Amino acid sequence: QVQLVESGGGLVQAGGSLRLSCAARRRTFSSYVVGWFRQAPGKERDFVAAISWSSGSTTNADSVKGRFTISRDNAKNTVYLQMNSLKPEDTAVYYCAATSGTYIYTDLRRYDYWGQGTQVTVSS
Repeated sequence: QVQLVESGGGLVQAGGSLRLSCAARRRTFSSYVVGWFRQAPGKERDFVAAISWSSGSTTNADSVKGRFTISRDNAKNTVYLQMNSLKPEDTAVYYCAATSGTYIYTDLRRYDYWGQGTQVTVSS
């Protein structure tokens, strides 16, 4: 069973940048797809981006294309979400999630393991 530890959230002004990290504990990400989801107050948890660890293939939600980039660091067993040109509507708790295999799902029900979440707040 893989344990996920997120970090990197915070408060930033609109137009600014943040980088979130998701580190794996107990196991490596080598046979997993790792995704980022976010949940704003009173709203559902939505897909943001995901990466297949084995192939490096990525998928982004339309709302973040051109602004967010997901990547991985094999040596650190960590997935990153680089967020640029942040907007107030990006404010949410961001969760890292993982599922075994190579297919990238955007449905959160497909993910078995979840981190504790990290708050991102973008001020206008």
